[in-house]
Amino acid sequence: MTSRFATHEHHEFQEASREALASANLQLALSRLGETLAAGNRRAFEELGGSSLLRDKARAIKEHTLSHLDRYLEQLEAAITARGGQVHWAATGEEANEIVAQIARRRGVTRAVKSKSMVTEEIHLNRHLEKEGIEITETDFGEFIIQLAGERPSHIVAPVVHKTVDEVAEVLNRRLDANEPAEAHALAQLARRRLREKFAGAEMGITGANFVVAETGTIVLVSNEGNARLTTTVPRTHVAIVGIEKVIPTLADLPIFLKILARAATGQKLSVYTSLITGPRREGEVDGPEELHLILLDNGRSRILGSPTRESLFCIRCGACLNTCPVYRKIGGHAYGGIYSGPIGAVLTPLFDGLKENRHQPHASSLCGACQAACPVKIQIPELLIRNRAALHEQHDVPWIEEWIYRRWSRVMRSPAWFGRLLRWSGRILPRLGQDGWLTRLPGPLAGWTRCRDFPVPAARPFRERWKELEREPLDPVATTAEPHQTA
Repeated sequence: MTSRFATHEHHEFQEASREALASANLQLALSRLGETLAAGNRRAFEELGGSSLLRDKARAIKEHTLSHLDRYLEQLEAAITARGGQVHWAATGEEANEIVAQIARRRGVTRAVKSKSMVTEEIHLNRHLEKEGIEITETDFGEFIIQLAGERPSHIVAPVVHKTVDEVAEVLNRRLDANEPAEAHALAQLARRRLREKFAGAEMGITGANFVVAETGTIVLVSNEGNARLTTTVPRTHVAIVGIEKVIPTLADLPIFLKILARAATGQKLSVYTSLITGPRREGEVDGPEELHLILLDNGRSRILGSPTRESLFCIRCGACLNTCPVYRKIGGHAYGGIYSGPIGAVLTPLFDGLKENRHQPHASSLCGACQAACPVKIQIPELLIRNRAALHEQHDVPWIEEWIYRRWSRVMRSPAWFGRLLRWSGRILPRLGQDGWLTRLPGPLAGWTRCRDFPVPAARPFRERWKELEREPLDPVATTAEPHQTA
């Protein structure tokens, strides 16, 4: 089963956005996000008493853990090793991929199954294993569909959210030589039959992890499908690839994150499956892997840890910011050009892969703050986006015309006299271009605003002038001396 998409898809964000907006099927698929995942998120937290305090607690645990990350990673390694597991350290994605390939060669692996994992997408593991001659099969239903389609995930939690059921049926029927109707249950049963065959023949299971517990060496997997448990128990070897920021100190911390993760991701009180894996199969146990390998991945995380953007490492990959973002809900994930999309992707991808190669992402936001409001650990995403924008400016990696415009705008906004002139000019000129109080088409570089929305016509007389007139008017002595209104 071959994945055919490119390692990276850096491209012009504006062009990709226009293509997304012009796709009727994509707009239909994305229109449901606000009514399903985003609405479920809001409802779930409203029903949870003290949810804001719980989110504060989760944030505090993340802050504490990252402040002492070296100590907790050493504790985690000791706990995993004591329970029969093996720990590997990977500075880069390439090192992590090669570690997996080495384990596969030593174990004679030719077929592997993998549960949904954004970190393996980040390092492009499938591509590497295919070059090694290893058949790798995605077992999450959504990931299975996009693997067959030769695409990458467009959403952290719902990787195939960009496709309609008709498009899913076309992919499955064409790639699996079937003729199922465009009906969700029938398509799921088709995938289930094929995936059971893959599980039965797999020699290695590969996962990520939602959390790893330093105290006990426990790998925590949260899912709504049974594929994660089959991936970790049926094959002889289990390999978990985990970003170093996923560690939490103790098992007592875990319930806090479990309470907010499912609510933020899908609106559930708890996901269908929560698997706690502590070491490989022990003597007398009938299932589980013979070997357990944990690969702790850096891949730029240490660099972020020592930077002003360290808060981005609080992310628990719930996708809540995507569900509520007005930009993501119109253009989907693929327009962002990287593995991580949406508001948190606009922060992380430039940090991982470089600002220059992803200069469009920090600007893929209206800075409305909906992402921060939805985030279960209250990451200040708008502030992080602004920091990335500032870093781009410091690198002089912005078009000269844009820099010229903002310099002039800054000068006007700092001068009351010039600001007043701007208001008067706009009040005299723009109403002539409008109709019924609205501008439907702005000129020149401003045309992008009115391509999808109307712009209100400025008032003919600015508020500043009206206020000055009010200041000059004499006070009404009757109004100033009247008795205050009494209420019973």
